[in-house]
Amino acid sequence: MTIAERWLLPDGIEEILPPEAARIEALRRTLLDEYRVWGYELLQPPLAEYLESLLTGVGHDLDLLTFKITDQLSGRLMGISTDRTQQVARMDAHSMPKEGVARYCYCGEVLHTKPIHLLSSRSPMQVGAELYGYAGLDSEIEIASLMLTSLDKAGLKDITLDLGHVGIYQALVEETSLSSDEKNELFSLLRSRAVPELNQWLNNASLPEYQRNWFIQLPKMAGSVTQLSSWKALFEKAPKQLSEAFDSLVTVANALNERFPQVNVHADLAELRDYNYHTGLVFSAFVSGFGQAIARGGRYDATGSVFGRSRPATGFSSDLKVLAQLTGSDWSEQKAILAPVGSSAELFKAIAKLRSQGERVIQQLPEQAQIEELGCDRALVEVDGQWTVQLISQNRHN
Repeated sequence: MTIAERWLLPDGIEEILPPEAARIEALRRTLLDEYRVWGYELLQPPLAEYLESLLTGVGHDLDLLTFKITDQLSGRLMGISTDRTQQVARMDAHSMPKEGVARYCYCGEVLHTKPIHLLSSRSPMQVGAELYGYAGLDSEIEIASLMLTSLDKAGLKDITLDLGHVGIYQALVEETSLSSDEKNELFSLLRSRAVPELNQWLNNASLPEYQRNWFIQLPKMAGSVTQLSSWKALFEKAPKQLSEAFDSLVTVANALNERFPQVNVHADLAELRDYNYHTGLVFSAFVSGFGQAIARGGRYDATGSVFGRSRPATGFSSDLKVLAQLTGSDWSEQKAILAPVGSSAELFKAIAKLRSQGERVIQQLPEQAQIEELGCDRALVEVDGQWTVQLISQNRHN
């Protein structure tokens, strides 16, 4: 290995340098402060857990994304966290067994074995919020509202929100006589929106014509929420749960349109998530110029059942690095004040006072060169025995 190769990072793993690191940290504080005033309590799930805890009940997709390591103390397999939802479900079930509604938020890096899509990092900084203990649509409305508020706090504009409901697909597929393997194949084709392959698969499937038409129609049902009523009418002999799912979409869409008139709310009935723990309404946020969802959420009831405590739950998450990259707000670090070399008590007091006021003060070290690299636009100077702050250009002129 050459010296140059020793400094190379793995593909999809990035370091964060100034001023980007400061911008990400400022946005993290802003979002977590916002979640706090909404009543969400901050928690920090561990970086790694035993594999049985981390992956129980979440399916194949998350398993493939998870780095596995051996615990040298117990000899058991552990996994590095790829998604916080399962961990929060475990914590809600055992670490914080509240009887009523519980609200949680979190922010921290997770690690993936491979990128989820071409634009994603393998070490995203997942920020999100989750609401446990309430099954009504008000929880979806609150979580979706908090997600849209987060994007607004990040300075993002021209947001499109896609609403879907995995309960529609689940209700339809449960009416069929397909085997488990066939259901998995159908799910995969719908999720990837491979329409030609889907049509071919359906033509060969042992389904009645009306059921075959259900799944042919689903990928076409993406657009204005005003079309939901006409879409519902296309499902011949559909189960009762389908009507309930459509009504849920209309209720949530109307509430969000009223609260966020600047957001474009669309419906997408073929929105099936990569992680199969979702059970009901799901939503994704997009901005122009970025080809993937910047935030996602939805309902995932009974995720905690594998930990012995089944609770209704809904939540959302986003990659803080992506939000900081796309933000339209000015999160740049403020310019600093340059303090001179010295160790006098009066100089120290002057520096401490400025720092207590939120100013960045960088004290020059003896024989320090490259002062320009410090990012200072002002200087602390002594004038007639008093320490005052002057613009560096003014200080040089004097």
